[in-house]
Amino acid sequence: MCLAIPGRVVEIDQECQLATVDVSGVRRKINVHLLSEQGLANDDWVLIHVGFGMSRISAKEAEEQMRLLRMLGEGEEAMKELEGYRFQ
Repeated sequence: MCLAIPGRVVEIDQECQLATVDVSGVRRKINVHLLSEQGLANDDWVLIHVGFGMSRISAKEAEEQMRLLRMLGEGEEAMKELEGYRFQ
């Protein structure tokens, strides 16, 4: 199953349109090209799907999304999905 996982932006490389995000203590690079028109800054929250930032969300929405993933028993599955993100 593919999941939308919330992550907090910790570093942005505008030139490459990549960002390092933190998801529950795990850091991965994601592609943020789809968010280039919205603008993105450190500490923004984004919903991530298969290595791409899909939309910017609030910290409250991010917390609720993680709560729902855990409630559905998908929290561990979401963390496994992060292992596949390998943008350089």
